[in-house]
Formats: sequence, structure tokens, C-alpha cells
Amino acid sequence: MESLFGILKDHFNDHGYWTVALALLLENAGVPVPGESILLFASFLAYSQGTMQLRWIIPIAIVAAVLGDNLGYWLGLRGGRPLLERYQRFFRISPASLAKGERTFERFGALTVFLARFIFGLRVIAGPLAGVLKMPWRRFLLFNALGATVWVIVISVVGALFGRHWERVMEVMGEVNTGILIVAAVVIALLWWRYRFRKNS
Repeated sequence: MESLFGILKDHFNDHGYWTVALALLLENAGVPVPGESILLFASFLAYSQGTMQLRWIIPIAIVAAVLGDNLGYWLGLRGGRPLLERYQRFFRISPASLAKGERTFERFGALTVFLARFIFGLRVIAGPLAGVLKMPWRRFLLFNALGATVWVIVISVVGALFGRHWERVMEVMGEVNTGILIVAAVVIALLWWRYRFRKNS
């Protein structure tokens, strides 16, 4: 665990801002990469290790998210539903996710672009789907920028709060790991006792 953390820390120390920018650009363009997790980790490092700075993470992430969503919107607008269906098969997006996205757009309109930031699965397809449904670009851009700003700030603050309380988080994790070991030992002992009981009966 410490080795993995060290590898990630070294990577973000050297390429952290580029990693955040690329991940959010791709995720918001429609490629299912863990952009939210990467943003969380970068914000966490900003406070726990001093590796990165939140004052740079937030604007970089906002710009990348807005550009990514606009790229996804343009691809959806140009390619239409045939492109969306190929995209769905390639990235194995379930028909239920697309149907949910379309219902959300029908119900909330442009506000969906804002809300999609906070809904797992919908954030990835919101841009392309808005393009396929031919949402007016100016309206899309407004709600896209507002959603990106609020979402990035919220996720960054959450990551930073974890970073500020890093030592306490590690203590809790240690307690949880100890508890898991105790439970595992009890379960193994019970299974062994049950096996011996059946064998002797």
C-alpha cells in the first residue's frame, strides 16, 4: 500500500497537473476514465503532502472539464445517433444508462448538463448526448461552465479536507484493518471448528 502510494505520489509530483487536465478532458468528452478519482487524489496531495497546489488544480480542472464537454458536444452534434450507438458498443455503455440520460434531458432540459456532473455514469455521456439531442450551444456552454465550476470546487475541497486530516484517516484505516484481521481470524476459527465437529460426528 505504501509502495503504491509512493508511486502515485511521485507520478503526480512530476505530471500531476497534466494528469488532472488530461483525465478530466477525456472523461467529459465521453471517455470513461476515473477523472473524479484523479481530481480527488490531486487535491488530497495538495494538503497532505504539499505536492500540488489547489490554486492551480481548480482552474486547470475547470478549463479541462469545460473543454472536454464541448468536445463531446461537438462529436455528438456531428456524428448524431449512429455515432452514439457505436460509442455505446465500444465503451460498453449500457442501454439503460443512455435511456436514463435521455429521460433526464427530457425532464430537466439544459439543467441536466449541470446536474450530470454529480451523477455517476451520466457525467461521461452528458456532452455527447446533448450534442445528439441538438441542445442550443450557448445554453449548453452556460450550464456546462457552471456545472464544471461547482463540481470541481466541491471535489477539490473534499480531497483537500481528507488531506488536512491525513494522519487521522491513516489511524482510522489502521483501526479498520485491525478490525478486519480480527473478524477474519474469528471466521477462520469458526470454520475450522465446524469442520472438526463434522469430521468427528
